[in-house]
Amino acid sequence: MTITVWLENAVQDAERRGLSALRPLLETLARSTSALRTGDWNFDASGELDELKGPDAR
Repeated sequence: MTITVWLENAVQDAERRGLSALRPLLETLARSTSALRTGDWNFDASGELDELKGPDAR
């Protein structure tokens, strides 16, 4: 499931429940999640790790 699909479903569910005020919070959560997932500090999910660089690499 993509973040976009999740957001659409979450907004529809909130509106169905009469909680349309949640829309801005859900949109902010979606943007934040997207930013975290695209961060350059994330490991490659392919399973092939490059050599860790820098003293803080774990």
